[in-house]
Amino acid sequence: MKSRTIIFIMLMVVLAGCAELKTVLQSAGNLPLTESEVIGGLKEALTLGAKNAATKLAAENGYFGDAAIKILLPDEAKTIVDNISKIPGGDKLVQNAILSINRAAEDAAKDVAPIFVNSITQMSIKDAFNILNGADNAATQYLKSTTYTDLYNLYKPKIQASTEKKLLGNISTKDSWSALTSKWNTLANSLAGKIAKLKPVNTDLDDYLTNKALAGMFSKVEGEEFKIRKDVNARVTASLQRVFGSLDKKTTN
Repeated sequence: MKSRTIIFIMLMVVLAGCAELKTVLQSAGNLPLTESEVIGGLKEALTLGAKNAATKLAAENGYFGDAAIKILLPDEAKTIVDNISKIPGGDKLVQNAILSINRAAEDAAKDVAPIFVNSITQMSIKDAFNILNGADNAATQYLKSTTYTDLYNLYKPKIQASTEKKLLGNISTKDSWSALTSKWNTLANSLAGKIAKLKPVNTDLDDYLTNKALAGMFSKVEGEEFKIRKDVNARVTASLQRVFGSLDKKTTN
């Protein structure tokens, strides 16, 4: 009985040593990545990137103050901008519409992160390895291709609620847009407008804004992904360091 106890104790010591050795080797990056590590690291990277992107865009001037993703008037409204002097107070109307549109996107961005996180949980092991070994924006492209429709359907009502919310001087984004387009369309439909061959503008603002806002969001997520892939300081957890550190070794070999 005593010998069995000694053997049991020795076995436990050996097993504990093996577990400790595995931990040391993993931290040193000497063991191959497991499937669970890869998918866990990729989900963590996407979640982190999505949350960081959403936080930045939800802040005041998150969209409006970023020239790369600032939402301008729809292409259909180019004719308005080109002929804005023909509308009384036209410049002010355009400025208000653009500012309100970006404020609506910033307001809606506050609710984007949970939508992304919910989608990320569905990633498969195969997807994870393809992303890990793919292009520098592979994770973002995967997320975009697999979730865009759902995100659009979930995001558009929030955009619509935002465009109808009173933001600037008790005037909503939709009010600003309607004021701008209605005055323009009145001119375009007048005899003078027809002679000048001006065309009315009829744009679904919520659809336009939803697509542009999501484009800006994915652009920011892509930027966050790139940082995690290329900058070791952006890998703020052990999981990220191990998974993406494996890419560094492939580059140097």
